[in-house]
Amino acid sequence: MQLEMFKLNSYIKIFILVKFVLIYLSLNQMSYAENSVIKNDLVAIGNENAPIKIKVFSSLTCPHCAAFHIKVIPKIKAEYVKKGIVQLIFIDFPLDKFAFNASKLLYCLNKEKRISFLDSVYENQEQWTSGSNENKINNNLKNMVKNLGLNEKQFDACLINETISNKILTSRIEAHKKYSVESTPTIIINEKKLEGSASFKNIKKKIEKLI
Repeated sequence: MQLEMFKLNSYIKIFILVKFVLIYLSLNQMSYAENSVIKNDLVAIGNENAPIKIKVFSSLTCPHCAAFHIKVIPKIKAEYVKKGIVQLIFIDFPLDKFAFNASKLLYCLNKEKRISFLDSVYENQEQWTSGSNENKINNNLKNMVKNLGLNEKQFDACLINETISNKILTSRIEAHKKYSVESTPTIIINEKKLEGSASFKNIKKKIEKLI
């Protein structure tokens, strides 16, 4: 089954349109403490006091995001994260229903297993997204998280969890509003959007200027 990786499908469009006004209005009325709820549950690698913060906005069904995670992230980790220079922060920006579902699962897992899930999702992207219908793709995801401690009952509950759904959609709205994120992967380095390709060479150049 071919997924349209770079366009929101009708499910996400409808879901966002229904919730957008309520979430947008609530964001404008929230205190900083209330609005920071989605920021307090970061999926991140590295020292939280690192001088350079790199935010990676990605969709779990996006092949370019998979390539970035598999090929570029390890280089950033080896050269900068392990030295305490960079903290990598992974933020969901789902582009279709299946990426949205996978993102929900990320927040139902124990924190220490989330990076392993991201690694597995990207390394096996072609396999788990290849189901001929939604049920088969969900079953693929179900098998992936089973090994990470999420049983079938927990899986089903996670997919209909409104708190997690709203967290992801709110984050998506904020990303578009604050950073003009429209496609994935989008890289933000110390609150500035990376221009040009999301290559290690380009990112390294930006990091070296900040050190």
